[in-house]
Amino acid sequence: MTNNLQSFKDYLQLEKKYSPHTVNAYLNDIEFFQLFNKNQFDQEDIEQVNYSQIRTWIVSLVDDNMSNVTVNRKIASLKAFYKFLLKTKQIEVSPLLKHKALKTPKTLQIPFSEKEVAAVLNQIQNPEGFEAIRDKLIIDLFYTTGIRRTELIHLKAANVNPSTNTIKVLGKRNKERILPVLPIIAKQLILYFFERTHLEKVTDVDYFFLTKKGLKLNDSFVYRLINTYFSTVSEKVKKSPHILRHTFATHLLNNGADLNSVKELLGHSSLASTQIYTHSSLAELKKVYEDAHPRNQR
Repeated sequence: MTNNLQSFKDYLQLEKKYSPHTVNAYLNDIEFFQLFNKNQFDQEDIEQVNYSQIRTWIVSLVDDNMSNVTVNRKIASLKAFYKFLLKTKQIEVSPLLKHKALKTPKTLQIPFSEKEVAAVLNQIQNPEGFEAIRDKLIIDLFYTTGIRRTELIHLKAANVNPSTNTIKVLGKRNKERILPVLPIIAKQLILYFFERTHLEKVTDVDYFFLTKKGLKLNDSFVYRLINTYFSTVSEKVKKSPHILRHTFATHLLNNGADLNSVKELLGHSSLASTQIYTHSSLAELKKVYEDAHPRNQR
């Protein structure tokens, strides 16, 4: 790894506070381009490349049937690297200054309906045993707090406070935020705490949510849990923790919550990230409008 790449890695980890997974993704993309540039142009120093060389790389990626979304992500990694070089005065102009991202199809995430969520919760209304109680609590937390999957997995037992109806989560870039929980959810937290103390062995004692073997949950476990439960009530293509987070935001907006409040609950750094959820609330508004306006032909 070159000195500039090592410095960039340190910058992402220490200053930007990106996760190890994100840092590795950035570096892999840059090193991939570095290898291409060496093979194609016999040039190892990517600090001195021009846009024509980068454009050749983009064409090769497209020719390899790589999706525009993936190509854009790789270019974003490269752009971040050159932005860092500008910031540290290693270069004077970024070769990607005038680059325009490839067009990608806009995909609208379709949230679960209130009826679908209610149907799932009714199925597990009176859970018995550690796993059933945990599963219901996980579904309820996703739906009532908008917590991210990784935030839920890494939720620490010490940061769960049923007495104040709050939990403290660690979000993107290590930003902490306090989330309120409904009184009915606080009761579930207490019940789960009680069941958790009766596990035979707890290895990952610091983490709140555990498997029956006392281990921290993982991404695939949580995804399968949500997918399994919602597959019984919904025919939507995507049935994931992120869709439940999307559902949380959409249902709040549909029922009158303001965008800024939803932004804070979701842990977004800007309103632009939150505004994607307004598409669904606008659909609800359109329905109310069409049902109520006298000029609408019935």
